[in-house]
Amino acid sequence: AYVEAASDDYIEEEAGQRSTARQALERLERYVEPGPLVDLGCWVGFLLAEARDRGWQPVGIEPSTFASRYARAQLGLDVRTEDLFAAELPVGRFQAVVMGDVIEHLPDPGRALERAAGLLGPAGALVLMLPDAGSRVARLLGARWWSVIPTHVQYFTRQSLGLLLARHGFEVVSRETNPKSFTVRYYLAKTAGYSASLARAATRVAERIGVSDRTWTPDFSDRMLVVARRGGAAVGPR
Repeated sequence: AYVEAASDDYIEEEAGQRSTARQALERLERYVEPGPLVDLGCWVGFLLAEARDRGWQPVGIEPSTFASRYARAQLGLDVRTEDLFAAELPVGRFQAVVMGDVIEHLPDPGRALERAAGLLGPAGALVLMLPDAGSRVARLLGARWWSVIPTHVQYFTRQSLGLLLARHGFEVVSRETNPKSFTVRYYLAKTAGYSASLARAATRVAERIGVSDRTWTPDFSDRMLVVARRGGAAVGPR
């Protein structure tokens, strides 16, 4: 069950994850000023920690006991171990609702958008980060694309996500690629699913020349970061 999910890999990649979070927050801040922010499915809370440092008042909802406990104990964050839909949160109070790598896991993503709409204040913004199934890489690799995994039950293109958002009263104000930062070692390990021998050889070379621990942010253009507002809210950079 997801509530029992745990991953030390993600924690070991903290520097890269924080870098990715800062990029997302920079994009969000083009449209809204820092204020109350809720991250639905925040995992261990690296985005919340970065948001706090930038003047936001962050709170997180995370079903995983492991991840939510880490966020509270190690990062001092207000992260609640609850279901995304059952958690009691103030209606219409938040300047931002964030869902990073969340809606592709949900059987009913529309319900998540309705939840976000209810939490946002009049000038608030929704931020979604997720794989782009319509990207050139996704279409080229097909079922071998690295974002095709059992826990992903939805696959969105830019167009299909835009239609879903519109159906639930949102207007897209920004849509950009969303590359993730990890160490070179992490990325090379992930290539083992395509060629184990190549992954081992490349890892040895990276270690030999001293770059395996460097943070790398390759943009395969197969992820998207979307900022949206409820219909009728002011649209455009602040």
